Amino acid sequence: MNGMNRLDIKQLRVLQALLDLKNLSQVARKMGLTQQAISEQLRKLREVFDDRLFIRQGNSMVATPKALSMQQPIDHILKQLEDLLEPEIFMPHTYKGIFTISATDYATQALLPQLFNITRRNAPDLKLIVRDFASDNINQLIAAGELDLLITFPEFIPDNLSYVTLFEEQHLCVTGCENTFATEPLTLAQVAAHAQLVVSPSRANLRGSHDQWFAEKGLKRNIVMSVPSFSAVPDILHTTDMIAFYPSRLLPSSKVKELKVEALPPLLKSSRHGIHVPTTAAYIVG
Repeated sequence: MNGMNRLDIKQLRVLQALLDLKNLSQVARKMGLTQQAISEQLRKLREVFDDRLFIRQGNSMVATPKALSMQQPIDHILKQLEDLLEPEIFMPHTYKGIFTISATDYATQALLPQLFNITRRNAPDLKLIVRDFASDNINQLIAAGELDLLITFPEFIPDNLSYVTLFEEQHLCVTGCENTFATEPLTLAQVAAHAQLVVSPSRANLRGSHDQWFAEKGLKRNIVMSVPSFSAVPDILHTTDMIAFYPSRLLPSSKVKELKVEALPPLLKSSRHGIHVPTTAAYIVG
């Protein structure tokens, strides 16, 4: 143990270089040190191993049997130390493991099909588990290693977690296709006062992610119903007079024969693209 306390990595590198080059001045140049410094390191090595290690013969240093017996172990030790410092390279094609994702049904519909297509092509041995979104225990799940990725809107992410923006989404104000008022422009105050449906994926309450946006304009939304998933919205709006702010990426194509919802016409003196609220889609990594 006393010998171990007197041995460091630099001395092993000197010993390795001497075994390879067998010349003090060449080792000094290779390591960027003076020949005197190399000689001092060799002196310490002789004390540690209680052996001369190298005997000078002309301009060369001839290794003793003790030094030669250590060449392979030293090469192995230094290689292992170098490997420890090498950055880990992620190889998707050879990676085998399980990745757990927490996502709202919006992310499941709008993002996961494309994500799964990419992972199947680039990481065929990766297995994916998608679990229901639950914002109340996100911190605990990440800390416990039970969650690797969360995909949702920033409004549903705990304040202490950072996130990366994937893209900008817009929520269009929609209603059932059979509602007659959908053909006439409404003011923002009329929109706020109209009966509204909101999606609350993790908490059963009558609060929506766009409440603050309306509040900044001095308006309070008339929320009368809350559901846990976006997929339920079209069927409910189709049979009621309610309106809802719905992600544009989930709206069905106009080519679909049986459309259940449609975007309200633009506000008076507003965007020609309809009533919409800008929203960010984001993810965080555990």
